[in-house]
Amino acid sequence: MEGIIAFGKKRSYEDFKKQIPNQVLPLFDSIREFCFSLGDKVIEDIRMHRVVFCKSMTFRWFIDVEPESEGVIIKIQKSRKDPIEIIKINKEQEISEYRQSIKDAFENIH
Repeated sequence: MEGIIAFGKKRSYEDFKKQIPNQVLPLFDSIREFCFSLGDKVIEDIRMHRVVFCKSMTFRWFIDVEPESEGVIIKIQKSRKDPIEIIKINKEQEISEYRQSIKDAFENIH
């Protein structure tokens, strides 16, 4: 998949998935797929305990996703001046109610 960059030990998403609880994986994957659907300027940065999505090579992150045992914690950054929005999503929830907020963050981050 184009636009994927991993730092440090060049960890792949396939490696990272092994630490996501099975019941949370579908939710995590749906968030990841939605982020990539925002355009070809989306870059995935696999970190030790979370995945950060950035906009192009400026590496301004717009969403930070961390798996938990019962869901995910999402941090959304719309600009460096606005406070970071922190959302907990349960494994049974859909991301549909947060899509617009994620899209706005992607479009507004510089």
